[in-house]
Amino acid sequence: MTEIRNTIRFLLNDRLIELADVSPVQMLLDFLRIERNLRGTKEGCAEGDCGACTVLVGRLLDGKLTYESVNACIRFVASLDGCHVVTVEALAQPNGPLHPVQQAMVDTHASQCGFCTPGFVMSLYGLWMANPKPSMQDIEKALQGNLCRCTGYAAIIRAAQAISSIGEVGKDPLVAEREKITQQLAALRDGRRVEIGGEDERVVLPASLDDFAAVIEANPKATIVAGSTDVGLWVTKFMRDIAPVVHLSHLDELRRISVDAEGVTLAAGVSYTEAFPVVVRHFPQLRELWERIGGEQVRNMGTVGGNIANGSPIGDTPPALIALGATITLRKGTRRRTLPLEAFFIEYGKQDREPGEFVESIRIPFLADGGSFAVYKVSKRFDEDISAVCGAFRLKLDGTGRVADAVIAFGGMAGTPKRASNVEAALKGVPWNDPSIDVAVAAFEQDFTPLTDWRASAGYRMLVAKNLLRRFYLETQDKSNVRIARAAAVAV
Repeated sequence: MTEIRNTIRFLLNDRLIELADVSPVQMLLDFLRIERNLRGTKEGCAEGDCGACTVLVGRLLDGKLTYESVNACIRFVASLDGCHVVTVEALAQPNGPLHPVQQAMVDTHASQCGFCTPGFVMSLYGLWMANPKPSMQDIEKALQGNLCRCTGYAAIIRAAQAISSIGEVGKDPLVAEREKITQQLAALRDGRRVEIGGEDERVVLPASLDDFAAVIEANPKATIVAGSTDVGLWVTKFMRDIAPVVHLSHLDELRRISVDAEGVTLAAGVSYTEAFPVVVRHFPQLRELWERIGGEQVRNMGTVGGNIANGSPIGDTPPALIALGATITLRKGTRRRTLPLEAFFIEYGKQDREPGEFVESIRIPFLADGGSFAVYKVSKRFDEDISAVCGAFRLKLDGTGRVADAVIAFGGMAGTPKRASNVEAALKGVPWNDPSIDVAVAAFEQDFTPLTDWRASAGYRMLVAKNLLRRFYLETQDKSNVRIARAAAVAV
């Protein structure tokens, strides 16, 4: 019989917090500001976009303690069991010297109105601990999820570069006391299921993957919360009632990554950040797409399985994974079934998932020798923006230069992530050349009838999709065509 605990336990700065009454919709930001009077963490957008609410959350994975920047505005308090939450108030003692990150911000005049400054400080703190001497690219990537209307960012980047000249990372408390904090968090992880609240306010943190499967099978209408980068907005923007809630971010079994001779398997709870090194090592064409998924805080929280299970027609990962021939394994209780990822999406808001069933893992096969693959994301903003159109292309030519196989998938062009089956058919068996591309481009109207919304018009989406095929073709020819291909992709 599964043992049950009725409290959420986590460390907040230097204190142990134990809560027996946690609402399923209570956000960390509100808890910090209202319940604990820690008001250095700001509310800006309440949707994980501006970074003013950034805090660090430390958690154990296979016994290793890692701190990551997260958006407190969309992080549920109930998901923090066994974690260490660090806010800007913990960096410097009252009347004491500033923390090196804070001092660097002062020295480089990196703050003006100051509203966003604590969020930048916490993002830079997380970066500094992981990488004391970051490159410009590392800094820009770490700050993708932090917006400032005053400084223009140059001074903040100078601050990031100056931190290690002010302080030594090894002397930082979160580094120097890593072993002690690890032991404290390990003691909080007692292997019990957590249950809080009555039926209308119920929150559950299963004890294991098997326990999770049993809980979901018994409660098929429960809201499953992984990274909360989508579900958080259901609460903060749409005021949805999501109870009962089942959290899974604490389950190590759903954060596993395995690699074998045929491909990569990601458990559904693997975050974008955790997946990144493995994905780009084996599929380097995915690097730019992966680095443009939200900001650093969103990548630290969001999961690949959640991006799929949510079923959004503009989710970043499905087009690329469909083009690569990915499959997913669904589980209900002890029963599992595997299907091609493309078959999972039926129509807008509807996926091939039975009540009580959940996405357990994603399998991505390696590209065949001699195959070409590319993915392109088009959005209004380059960083931290949702796709207007995302196109992915996989190509295999035979020995005569004819198309042996073509898989083309798009997001933003239909009610689901969808393959361009008529375009694929127009390409198969013909020479991979300009005339063939001209014929195939005409088939896009048979595959898609895109919508007009605030991200893009229907005409723009159709033109971009066609131009992305032309870009892919040009990029498969020779490197001298890359500049031409990029120009063609954005010509409207």
